[in-house]
Amino acid sequence: MVRSLRVAFFGTPAFALTTLERIAASAHPIVLVVTQPDRPRGRGQRVLPSPVKTFAAARGVPVLQPERLRDEPFLLAFDAATADIGVVAAYGRILPPVLLARPRLGMINVHASLLPRWRGAAPVHRAILAGDRETGVTIMRVAAALDAGPMLAQERVTIGQDETSAALEGRLADAGARLLVQTLDRLAEGPVAETPQPEDGITYASRLERQESRIDWGQPARQVHDRIRGLQPWPMATVMLHGRRLRIVGSSIGHEDPSDASPGTVVKVTPDAFEVAAAAGTVRVTTVQPEGKTPMSVRQFLLGHTLSAGDRLDPVPTG
Repeated sequence: MVRSLRVAFFGTPAFALTTLERIAASAHPIVLVVTQPDRPRGRGQRVLPSPVKTFAAARGVPVLQPERLRDEPFLLAFDAATADIGVVAAYGRILPPVLLARPRLGMINVHASLLPRWRGAAPVHRAILAGDRETGVTIMRVAAALDAGPMLAQERVTIGQDETSAALEGRLADAGARLLVQTLDRLAEGPVAETPQPEDGITYASRLERQESRIDWGQPARQVHDRIRGLQPWPMATVMLHGRRLRIVGSSIGHEDPSDASPGTVVKVTPDAFEVAAAAGTVRVTTVQPEGKTPMSVRQFLLGHTLSAGDRLDPVPTG
C-alpha cells in the first residue's frame, strides 16, 4: 500500500485542474487549494471562479485566494492545513521564499517543458513557435529563481507537425499529472534523487502578447504554420481579408508553387481549403474565424464569403 502525503495544491487554469483531478484520485489527500482570485473571463468579462476553485469547492476542499502570498493571515491559514508537501501547477505567480519551506517536504512543480529549455510562463506556445519537434514535462523542486530548481522526474513528448498549442497543452497536462502522482508516491516512501538543471540550453518562455497575432507572410511557410498553431487559444494568428479581421485557426504546409505570387497572396482555393504564398512555400488554411463569429471550416466560410486566387491576406494594423 502506498503511503499518503497531505497535499497543498497551487493552481488556476485547466492545465492545473488535470493535475488536481489526478491527485484527488490518488492515495494523497488534498488538504488545501490555493488559486488566483476570481477574475473577469471570456467575451462577456464575467467574474468567474477558476476551474481549480470550482473543482475544489464541489468536493469540500478548503480554498484560499490570497492577493498577496506574504500576508500573515494567509500564511497562518496555510500552516493550519499541516500539509506535508506543496504541489504547484500553472498557479500564475512566483512563490515567495517565506512560503517554500513551510511544508515538511517543501514544494514541487509540474512544468510543461523539458527544463532547462523554456523556463517561464508560456512554455507550450514558445516550443511550437520556435518549431521544436519535441517537448515534455518536468517535475522540479520549486526554488527562488524562476523554474530553476532541481528535477525529480522528466518525460519526453513528441510534438505533431500540425498540432496546436491548445492540443499539445492538453497532452502535456495528462503526462504531467501522471508523472506528478508517481513522484508523490515515491516521495511518500522516502527521499527522491534530485538532478540539478544543466547550465547549457537555458531558454525563457515569456508571456504571449496581443501584437504577436500578426502574421508575417515574408517568413517561410513552416514558420508561418508554426505561428498559426502556436498562438492558440490566444491571441490567435490574425490577418486582414477584404478589410476585415480573420483569424486563422487550422493550417498545414501547402503543396503549391508560389514562385510568381508575392507573400500573403491566395494562390489556390478549393472547396475545403485555400493556400497562401509565403516567402518559401505555401500555407494551406483549413479553419478560420471571421470577425464576430465562431471558428468554422473553410467550406462553411466560403458559403458566405467570396475568395479567389489573387486576393491578399494582409497584416493587421499596428497600434
